[in-house]
Amino acid sequence: MKKRTLFRIFTVVLLLVAVAAATTAMADVGNQNRYVEESSSSSSSDDDDGLSIVIAALFVAWCFKHPTVGIPLLIGIFIFIFIICKKYGGGNNDKGGSSTPPADLPKDDLPPNTQAVAAEIQTIDPHFSAEKFNSWAREVFIKLQQAWTDREWKTIRPFESEELYATHKAQLDEYIRGNKINVIEKIGIKSCDLVRFVQDGDKEVLTVRLSAVMRDYVIDATSRKVLESDPNKDWYMTYHLIFNRKAGVKTQEGLSNMSTTNCPNCGAPTEITSSGQCPYCGSIITTGEHDWVLTDLYSVK
Repeated sequence: MKKRTLFRIFTVVLLLVAVAAATTAMADVGNQNRYVEESSSSSSSDDDDGLSIVIAALFVAWCFKHPTVGIPLLIGIFIFIFIICKKYGGGNNDKGGSSTPPADLPKDDLPPNTQAVAAEIQTIDPHFSAEKFNSWAREVFIKLQQAWTDREWKTIRPFESEELYATHKAQLDEYIRGNKINVIEKIGIKSCDLVRFVQDGDKEVLTVRLSAVMRDYVIDATSRKVLESDPNKDWYMTYHLIFNRKAGVKTQEGLSNMSTTNCPNCGAPTEITSSGQCPYCGSIITTGEHDWVLTDLYSVK
């Protein structure tokens, strides 16, 4: 949850004396939509925040003026908000990843930089192909969305780092427990570009910007009734996909990123287990030791 959203929830709770609560749809692997149209301007938001501050200040002052009742009430409200944030504020998202991208993430308005980034990588990895990597990144993105809809997260085990896999699986489990399905369908990739390559100690980090259009809505798993969003609405989104691999790893022609059913270490055709381990050579193929692995996914505005 954004700080502004949390503060508004706090204000509402103050006004209703802990009777009302607000919940927000969190970012998931899908397109990380909140299923609402943006209509308010920044100036109106600032006005709302100013009013919220005044209301909150008046309430806090009242609590301290009547400490016998006010202080316990104030403590109770903070505990209540903490529980709400704990329950609804986790995630990405994003299906997925983190809800807030790091400050040094490339801005969305950067021009396509595929050729320059590819040339930089090729100075240390001559067989790296931007065309093949972008094609594979597109495949990874689509498979993530399909696995999310099918609620079969183990199928993307080879693509993600341990941490990201655990985060996404926990988010998907929430939908399953709630008997909901977040349907992501009619996915179209508009563009896919390399935007940055960084050598960071013992790892290499490659950032891809991907623009896509898709249908994104939530249904009841039993009745198939639509619960959130519009099945006929197209969502246009842009993402940053962050891939890591161990420093010094080279692209192996015919093996790297070739297939989700081939171990990038030994090349053996195999069905990857939930541990991400190849049953033939024992390699853990989801850590970036032998090839690129997705470590984060962000939607960018």
